[in-house]
Amino acid sequence: MSNNPVTSSPATGRPVTGRPVTGSPATGSPAAGSPAAGSPVTDSPVHSSPVKRRARKYTDVVVPDLSGKRAVVTGASDGLGLGLAERLARAGAELVLPVRNPAKGEAAVGRLRAAVPDAVVSTRPLDLASLESVATLADGLLDEGRRIDLLVANAGVMAPPARNTTADGFELQLGTNHLGHMALVGRLLPLLRSDARTPDSRASDSRTSDSRRSGARVTTMSSAAARFGRLDWTDLNSERDYSPVRAYNLSKLAQLMFALELDRRSRAHGWGIVSNVAHPGTTYTSLYSAGPGLGSTETPRMDAVMRRFLALGIFVQPVEQGLLPALQAATDPAAGGGTFYGPDGVGHFTGSSAPQRVYRAATDEAAAARLWDVSEDMTGVRFPGSALA
Repeated sequence: MSNNPVTSSPATGRPVTGRPVTGSPATGSPAAGSPAAGSPVTDSPVHSSPVKRRARKYTDVVVPDLSGKRAVVTGASDGLGLGLAERLARAGAELVLPVRNPAKGEAAVGRLRAAVPDAVVSTRPLDLASLESVATLADGLLDEGRRIDLLVANAGVMAPPARNTTADGFELQLGTNHLGHMALVGRLLPLLRSDARTPDSRASDSRTSDSRRSGARVTTMSSAAARFGRLDWTDLNSERDYSPVRAYNLSKLAQLMFALELDRRSRAHGWGIVSNVAHPGTTYTSLYSAGPGLGSTETPRMDAVMRRFLALGIFVQPVEQGLLPALQAATDPAAGGGTFYGPDGVGHFTGSSAPQRVYRAATDEAAAARLWDVSEDMTGVRFPGSALA
């Protein structure tokens, strides 16, 4: 398998090979008034970093023209989500950013507009640790009646030292990373399906039949930590035995299994949704630099280690590189459903985006179906085709 990801030409949609870059923007043929599609954004105000970094080579992802597409990206106040939002905005997508912290959300909008002056972007309140908040966001978007073309489930919580719970009593990482996103996808399904009947889709009915019009792309941000996740059916909420890392690994395995099962069910029920999944390798983000609180008690020490490796250009990569697997999964026309993308370097810590082998723990389809049913019971959100839907 080639280490060069298959990307597509914005002009033709045909597969092309991504171009190698060395921490500098690539050249291309941008739309009028826009930066070059597919170019890395290392000099953007969105990606400013206090760490002096050694230049590194990697193959960028060429993003097709997304004009007229509506993208929803969770966790886009900073880090990978904000970087993904910028790349989507540069390609012409309209952005909806559900955020937990309104002030951080507005700051992110300001940074996006500084980087992409013609960006069409808005925020919505969302706390994934509250099923009521998830329902409120979904109801608002359903009331707007506009189809969603891309949904990137990126927001997450990582390894709080003490066991915390969501508003609904779930262990915080499982509830936020997996259950909150699954409930959101389930509630937004009418806007994601290929047969979505919305005002903005009806205008194209004379040119594209319902049977030919594709559904949305749903990309879930998992983690290499999913490889170490284990499903304990008797203690999914980590009530009996809480370990910060073990609970995080479980939540990321659950996300990976959900993304693959969503694609299987989409094909079985004819939803037209393409569901795939990505992991960012080891990317320096605020999960390591946020300080004590919901982050690890070792965060200051870990932050120093991460910054050192980032400066040396080994084991750790910057946001503009770490976002590439999710960007390819979300936008590459050749990225099919049920595919898993991550860095192609040694150990899959860093590198260019490339297809990955799904971790063995996530290949058990019977377990994935069981997790789906259990998750529906926990959230109360049921997808079409479920036994009690």
